[in-house]
Amino acid sequence: MNIIVTGGAGFIGGNFCHFMVNTYPDDTIICIDKLTYAGNLETLAPIMDKPNFKFYKTDICDREGIYKIFEDEKPDVVINFAAESHVDRSITNPEIFLETNIIGTSVMLDACRKYGIKRYHQVSTDEVYGDLPLDRPDLFFTEETPIHTSSPYSSSKASADLLVMAYMRTYGLPCTISRCSNNYGPYHFPEKLIPLIIANALNDKTIPVYGKGENVRDWLFVIDHCRAIDLIVRKGKEGEVYNIGGHNEKTNLEVVKTVLSALGKSEDLITYVTDRPGHDMRYAIDPTKIHNELGWLPETRFEDGIKQTIDWYLNNKEWWEHIISGEYQNYYEKQYGNR
Repeated sequence: MNIIVTGGAGFIGGNFCHFMVNTYPDDTIICIDKLTYAGNLETLAPIMDKPNFKFYKTDICDREGIYKIFEDEKPDVVINFAAESHVDRSITNPEIFLETNIIGTSVMLDACRKYGIKRYHQVSTDEVYGDLPLDRPDLFFTEETPIHTSSPYSSSKASADLLVMAYMRTYGLPCTISRCSNNYGPYHFPEKLIPLIIANALNDKTIPVYGKGENVRDWLFVIDHCRAIDLIVRKGKEGEVYNIGGHNEKTNLEVVKTVLSALGKSEDLITYVTDRPGHDMRYAIDPTKIHNELGWLPETRFEDGIKQTIDWYLNNKEWWEHIISGEYQNYYEKQYGNR
């Protein structure tokens, strides 16, 4: 199969490209990424020269550019990871989230209609469901939970989901949607919680924690997420939404203390800062549907996954130090500017 992966130079998309290229040598993985601040071509360096991998530096909002790729590559499957995803940035500047997450999705859907595909898969988030109260540990997000967004980011992702559902109903486009909990693992951009803790702790810098650190997230190891998406694309039922959760609920403060302990760093580095506006309290996913229908379960316990993640950051300092210094943004021009 020819499989287009948008946002493949980002955290989850990059891990997915690695997973697919190495798992399915007979499939061609066609990565599209605009290489915004969160897209890092160094993430794809280990697979860039593989015979079953191709890369296009293109914005998914660029209709002409996307259509040209579809004409040339004739994809069978499209998996849309491409998104602006940082909640704090969406509060500061909502418009870029609307452009990429909604308009970009519409361009991809139109391309799929025009050129014909076997499956379009939208990678969404549990944040479209809003949040759950801390005092009700019995409550979980299911696929039937109503959409109830809290931030410009989650609103833009919910809008994209609704657009995908509309294309399924109106045009009969073969689509699936997955909504995942918080991912962690290798190649995670250092503005996000776990890599930020690791980078700051290694440099003995303070670690900012919102409010009292009581907010709860369900942590999912990124490779478990990649396996789930692959299963949905190949075996999932058209028109369905699948929730992907890690069964690893932790408060933000627990996560910070776990990482500090593993690195042998003092908890004195923790600094409590003013909470984010509209900060969701608890996310928790019920993944019963994907387990019952497709046999998927998360394989990685948080204790094991966080150790693997920390080890990866310790062994790949150059990758995240390039990001912190801004050097990573010059990688594309250095490697491919004269081609």
